[in-house]
Amino acid sequence: MDAFSTFAYLASAILFILALRGLSHPETSHRGLTYGMTGMAIAIMTTLIVEVESWWMILLGLAIGGGIGAVIALNIKMTALPQLVAAFHSLVGLAAVLVAAASFYNPETYGIGFKGEIMVSSLIEMSLGAAIGAITFTGSIIAFGKLQGLISGKPILLPERHRVNAALAGGLLLLMALVCATESTFLFWGIVAIALVLGVLMIIPIGGADMPVIVSMLNSYSGWAAAGIGFTLQNDLLIITGALVGSSGAILSYIMCKAMNRSFMSVLVGGFGGDVSAGASQQNDQTAKIGSPEDAAYIMKNATKVIIVPGYGMAVAQAQHVVREMASALKHAGVEVTYAIHPVAGRMPGHMNVLLAEANVPYDEVFELEDINRDFAQADVAYIIGANDITNPAAKRDQSSPIYGMPVLDVEKAKTVFFIKRSMGSGYAGIDNPLFYADNTYMLLGDAKKVTEDVVKAMES
Repeated sequence: MDAFSTFAYLASAILFILALRGLSHPETSHRGLTYGMTGMAIAIMTTLIVEVESWWMILLGLAIGGGIGAVIALNIKMTALPQLVAAFHSLVGLAAVLVAAASFYNPETYGIGFKGEIMVSSLIEMSLGAAIGAITFTGSIIAFGKLQGLISGKPILLPERHRVNAALAGGLLLLMALVCATESTFLFWGIVAIALVLGVLMIIPIGGADMPVIVSMLNSYSGWAAAGIGFTLQNDLLIITGALVGSSGAILSYIMCKAMNRSFMSVLVGGFGGDVSAGASQQNDQTAKIGSPEDAAYIMKNATKVIIVPGYGMAVAQAQHVVREMASALKHAGVEVTYAIHPVAGRMPGHMNVLLAEANVPYDEVFELEDINRDFAQADVAYIIGANDITNPAAKRDQSSPIYGMPVLDVEKAKTVFFIKRSMGSGYAGIDNPLFYADNTYMLLGDAKKVTEDVVKAMES
């Protein structure tokens, strides 16, 4: 039976690696999902066959959890995926805490203790798993609240937060050492309590523009929490899977930090993106030029090159299908159409890519920031759909801005810019966009789907 479980877990691990490889590109993402689901099915069945005695409890748990997951998956909107991911991360963190607690109270059951004495190595693993899991749990809840709009997307800056976080981190390390020396139940729950507080304090100061990085980083935390508990449970697959999730999430976070000109270390310690001056969010008193769908249709039909920049506004309006329809009409008229995707467009990594793929936009028309930014200078039109912060020139000019230093799409270099927004309000980062008032910018105010539908109708008339 040991040989069977080892072989099955190895097969699952290989499928998980293939899944990550497949998910790295839209063209292979469906295959990657298939690999991942197959690997998980093998892992679950192997665990049930080899390690489970109380079948009815496990099946009941699978039925309840699977049923809830199925209902959520069938009803979730694309715009709510980021907060759904954050919510799921919180559950992974909570599970890590509960498993650590169960193994702490019943070490003999898990083969990590004898006559009430737990091995030091297992105490270290349980302490780390519980701490990382608790940080992931509360941090993910705060991220969910910010993404859902229940908590302000602006940085909530607490006094002396860096010193407080450092003190709490030092207290965590001290308690871990004491737990290893004393096996104190009280100190174990002290680790959990401090980690829960630290999770809140690490995420609450982070502004809305930086939330995609946080979603990715919390994904990494959940993986490391799972890996730590894998050592406690002596489950090789859980260790491998947790390490895969943890490392891939960390690598993605590092890539996104580079794209946003953020320090990777500042993400690890929390509270980045919040040290901005009060003047960064002041509104501009200039007057914007208001355009019409008819103006946009006429100019774009007579253009040579149009670059479409999707943002969260497209996701909210579910406008991706009509945007593809507009692009098809332009291509039929002989216009070259491409899409520019910023690494942090939307509320989570790959958000816009998923939406465009859902609308069957050809993959060869979609380009990342570093591949298309130079093309805006040769473009006749930049058609922006709610992509506020990632097109804000203040990131290049205003040192007091919370997004200063973040690479942005150079849309202002296009001959004409059409900016579709519901209103003249600020973006998720809570700052005004001077692009609205540029001489070559026309604001098309309204629902992105309705405005784009009107543009398409004007093209056909």
